[in-house]
Amino acid sequence: MMDWKNLQYFLALAKAGSLSAAARQLQVEHATVGRRIHELEKELQLALVDRRGKSWNITPEGQQIATIAHRMELDTQAIGRIADSTRHGLKGTVTISAPPALATTLLIKPLAALHQRYPDLVIRILGEARNASLNDREADIAVRLTRPQKGDFIIQKLSDMTFNLYATPSYLKSTPQPDWRFIGYEGGGGTTPQQKKLEEYAAGRPFAFWASSLELQYAATREGAGIAALPDFMISEQDNLVSVETGDILLNREIWLVIHADLKNSILIRTITQRLHEFFKYNSIIQ
Repeated sequence: MMDWKNLQYFLALAKAGSLSAAARQLQVEHATVGRRIHELEKELQLALVDRRGKSWNITPEGQQIATIAHRMELDTQAIGRIADSTRHGLKGTVTISAPPALATTLLIKPLAALHQRYPDLVIRILGEARNASLNDREADIAVRLTRPQKGDFIIQKLSDMTFNLYATPSYLKSTPQPDWRFIGYEGGGGTTPQQKKLEEYAAGRPFAFWASSLELQYAATREGAGIAALPDFMISEQDNLVSVETGDILLNREIWLVIHADLKNSILIRTITQRLHEFFKYNSIIQ
């Protein structure tokens, strides 16, 4: 009988691309990965990797087996999601992935209140710019600013979020419009819709400050570093920031709630998504 654990180690190598990367992903020594793959080759009586040279390359037969193993992994994850969806009671752990600024400013409050109501509900919030994989169970619920175009997902619109230009009153008072400087995303290049809009508005005027997150841009704006495109929900009366008049809303972005279709019947998932819908319905973030 083939040891399925060995197959998992081989799949990790195929996906990670190197022995060391697979070991880091699995949180084991690289020698353990090598031993497991060697055992799998002995079980199958088939060479899965070419060990000539410094790197391990997957053989053509190994590529075929890795493809099958990946499908098996997805099926196993689907079984786990179905099992999760049939459990009763508000007890368990739910992982939610969301953009950091949105998670910090908007999601913590309703989720903390939900935990207080259901103490056995454990919530993990991943504040990250990247899109966590729901297929690989990196998250159970994803809050995204771009609607997924493919995948077996239940997708619901939560709300809209508006962006406008903000600066300190002292900056606007002391700096003539032709001399305005702007605060943008690290690297620029219009990597986000708000960055594109900001570059259009800047119309060739320079960017004096680059930051990799909205939180950093917000902090730089408060310190008078220039003008930034920020979501209105981040701004409060205590921030000493004012909106720069542009004649219209700079940008509107939609907020999407995404779950895997296999979890649609989970009472845990339904309870959390319903609470988030209620919160956004009665706390509109469009200013």
